[in-house]
Amino acid sequence: MMAAPSPLGRLLRAFSWPELRHHGLRHATAVLAVTLGVALAFSVQLINSSALSEFSSAVRSVNGQADLTLRAASGGFAEALYARVAAHPQVALASPVVEVRTRARRPGQNPAQAVSLQILGLDTLVAAPLAPSLMPRQAPQTEVPAKEAGADDGRFTLLQPDAVSLNAAARRTLGVQAGDVIEVQAGLRWQRLRVVGTVSAGGAALGVMDIAGAQQVFAQFGRLQRLDLKLVDGARPADVRTALDLPPGVSADASEDAGERVSNVSRAYRVNLTVLALVALFTGAFLVFSILSLSVAKRQQQFALLGVLGLGARERLQLVLAESALIGVVGSALGLALGTGLAAAALRLLAGDLGGGYFPGIAPTLQWSPGAAALYGGLGIVAALAGGWLPARAAQRLAPAQALKGLGELGGAGRSAWIGPGLLIAGTGMALLPPVGGVPLWAYLAVAAILMGGIACVPAAVGAMLGALPAPRHPAALLAVERARRMRHTATVAIAGVVASLSLSVALTVMVASFRESVTQWLDVVLPADLYARTATSSDHTDTLNLGPALLDGIRALPGVRRAEGVRVVDLRLDPAQPAIALIARPLADPARDLPLVGQAWPSRALQPGEVGAWVSEAMVDLYGARPGTRLLLPLRAGQPPVATRVLGVWRDYARQQGAVVLTESDYQRLTDDRALNDLALWLSPEARTDVLQTRIRALASQQGLDGALLEFAEPRQIREVTLRIFDRSFAVTYWLQAVAIGIGLFGTAASFSAQVLARRKEFGLLGHLGFTRRQILATVAGEGAALTGVGALLGLGLGVAVSVVLVHVVNPQSFHWTMDLMLPGWRLAALCASVVAAGTLTAWLAGRAAAGHDAVMAVKEDW
Repeated sequence: MMAAPSPLGRLLRAFSWPELRHHGLRHATAVLAVTLGVALAFSVQLINSSALSEFSSAVRSVNGQADLTLRAASGGFAEALYARVAAHPQVALASPVVEVRTRARRPGQNPAQAVSLQILGLDTLVAAPLAPSLMPRQAPQTEVPAKEAGADDGRFTLLQPDAVSLNAAARRTLGVQAGDVIEVQAGLRWQRLRVVGTVSAGGAALGVMDIAGAQQVFAQFGRLQRLDLKLVDGARPADVRTALDLPPGVSADASEDAGERVSNVSRAYRVNLTVLALVALFTGAFLVFSILSLSVAKRQQQFALLGVLGLGARERLQLVLAESALIGVVGSALGLALGTGLAAAALRLLAGDLGGGYFPGIAPTLQWSPGAAALYGGLGIVAALAGGWLPARAAQRLAPAQALKGLGELGGAGRSAWIGPGLLIAGTGMALLPPVGGVPLWAYLAVAAILMGGIACVPAAVGAMLGALPAPRHPAALLAVERARRMRHTATVAIAGVVASLSLSVALTVMVASFRESVTQWLDVVLPADLYARTATSSDHTDTLNLGPALLDGIRALPGVRRAEGVRVVDLRLDPAQPAIALIARPLADPARDLPLVGQAWPSRALQPGEVGAWVSEAMVDLYGARPGTRLLLPLRAGQPPVATRVLGVWRDYARQQGAVVLTESDYQRLTDDRALNDLALWLSPEARTDVLQTRIRALASQQGLDGALLEFAEPRQIREVTLRIFDRSFAVTYWLQAVAIGIGLFGTAASFSAQVLARRKEFGLLGHLGFTRRQILATVAGEGAALTGVGALLGLGLGVAVSVVLVHVVNPQSFHWTMDLMLPGWRLAALCASVVAAGTLTAWLAGRAAAGHDAVMAVKEDW
């Protein structure tokens, strides 16, 4: 038999739950804020984890099940190493691999329609135990035309030099099947290959060839890119590394290290994206705060009556916290469901890349994580409880006797004056701390401390700023300013959301504007020529898609060309735990003019005879300690000792997060004998026409037996426009988040003003009895709103600039290893602050309309 509900329980149901149902729209808005924050953060987590897991799985599939993988620091190594390693007693099996990245198309397609394709050349007789997913499966003989199958009966089709087997991603991307012909790019030539089979490896587009055919097609005679080793039972990889006595420039690492390297370099991007998504949850906590403040203000007399009937202060606290917890639970549950849907849609539409470029060609499937769901669901509940804490404390401190007479006030004094300045000082100190594991954890905490400290300083700032104003002569204006100043502790409730959302919006605006302006200035320095040429989209494929020196010599002789320079870019591995850096060889007549140098340079005259000078990007300083004046060892050629270089200066590079080193063209060619080129920079005569010159260069390439259509030309203006368009598209989400944050902040302001005017009905009634018209009362309320939101806008502007300093000078260098110049877009910030003040004034006026009518005048009788 169930016990009858207590009188107190009946009162709770009579007074609390009908109120919640009556104001369900406001509470639904708070639930929506929590839902949005949890959904964004959880979807980003699911997308990142799914993409990283899929990428790691694809890497393991491509790399096979080797115990060790031998790779050269740059390019490949001589295949003579294969025989020595395979004969080692601790090596059970050694599989040689030719690994190149190229572009492929169907015959006759435009070069712009070619897609990226990774080609692996394997010795299938030894690779099967190590990489079963890479073993080609020959298509049925009926799918291979007899005239193309050769004289054999099909058993050796897979071993023919022009045969390739494609995985599902490659077949889907190219739109081909077994029996079709594709063309792959090698330099400025197309090479035809026959699709004769399939491979089961997942991941990006992949093709597998016989190793001899791959060496022939891509001119890799006598070269290998890697050796996959299976060790004998009981052999320890560390001992085998030492016993192999590998030549300089060749390293041995585990196959799964490739996935870890991508995880390391993408960690900062993923964490920053998650923190950005949590901004909605952070501002949502302030909306919960405003909604529950309004709810508590509207129910002051109900809480007072419950207090008289036996509901203690602790129970009132628990009741409001239970409401906030309910908001958090419902919002988190809906957010997890919405986040799952957003992640599934993003993985299907964006392929898990999210604009960062860390997982190219990966089409991951959604991998739902119960642990992540529990974490972000818990964060939603914590955010709701944090937002409901101050309203719950206000309900706890309520004096029942005064509240029954309508004399209660929302908020109150008594907060420690040192909390705000203390948080600001702590935030400044945390911003000076180094990153934790490559993630600017302390910087994020510094931003949170600065924001919370600034919000805690709102009462003091309101008192100081409004106290400094001259006393207005108009009675309504004087009443508005004096009341806003004397009741400044209620300002924390009214404008906390505005301060938080505006400061975040200002910080994001300043950070994006600073980044964009820095990128623009950087482009002006790194694009000095009149015309640039390269193999089509070859910037990420430096091994096989390059130009020969003969073409450059011919271009220099063309009419209209004043000067022509070539640039060679190769990948160089300095640390097995880090991604490869970019080694750039180019003419450097004046490094101070040709490179966007930062900081103090090392004088080149200090170089010792025969010593090589190098200029490094900012990432090299953070990742490898390559400061000006230090020595940097570069393993330029496998089998030869690393070249000792002296760092002469540091330059700004927004294109390569992993780091880059620049050598003069003469030093690089002398040390490597590599004369291939990736990009051409052309300075033209004033009378030269770029379209005519492009036609001549393509004709020159055709005369040399090359395909001139594979050359891609661009003027600096075009490169700049494309770069900035990509930049703006990448940061479009920040503008949306700014709008969401401002909207949440203004809604919170409206709710807070509504709460205050409801508690002031008797005050408005008294003003009416004293002769104030309804219009004057509304003007007073609007003046209070203008005063408070004006102070909030100034405080939000100051906090936003402070946060932007942390983002620009701490978060970005620690996350991505590049610096930028701080730029304050004055007119945009002024417009942002003015719009917030105008909207705050309007919301205060609208909130006062309901409390300034006949009911307010009649409310004075409640004290009679």
